[in-house]
Amino acid sequence: MYVANPIEGTLMTPISSPVRRFAATLALALASAFAVNALAAPGGGHHAMGDGPLMGGMLPRLLERVNASPEQRAQVQQIIDRNATERQAQREARREMREQAMALFTQPTVDANALEALRQKQMALADDASKRLTASMLEISRVLTPEQRAQMASYMSQRGEMMRRHYQERRAVDAPKS
Repeated sequence: MYVANPIEGTLMTPISSPVRRFAATLALALASAFAVNALAAPGGGHHAMGDGPLMGGMLPRLLERVNASPEQRAQVQQIIDRNATERQAQREARREMREQAMALFTQPTVDANALEALRQKQMALADDASKRLTASMLEISRVLTPEQRAQMASYMSQRGEMMRRHYQERRAVDAPKS
């Protein structure tokens, strides 16, 4: 098994020992578990997987920016509200899975099979959230005009770029001074 070296974009030497292979697999499983939870958690991964900007506070401002009619706003809000209970249940399930991952990780001997089973549950939950988000986006697309959707996409792209710029500026300010 070769391991990727992300810094150089090359493959490193093979992992030969079973212990090293297990350690690499465990590290990958933990990284995957925490990454899925970070992305799926409210506020994590820039609001990915079902509780993002379109599902919450930014939506009214977006609809105002694209001059959505009161009827369009009401229809979009109904789409969002319809999924609120399911989103809450998913948030709770993600929280419980994070706790399970930490409980597994802090055991004297980490059960690789249990950790893998938990990772698979997390991925299934993330996939379900992604499907639900996609379905909501499709429903909303039927309410808004193509011009409104283009305006919304443009604004979100500009906002994303602004957020990336602010993030880089904060990192530069917070970077250790040598």
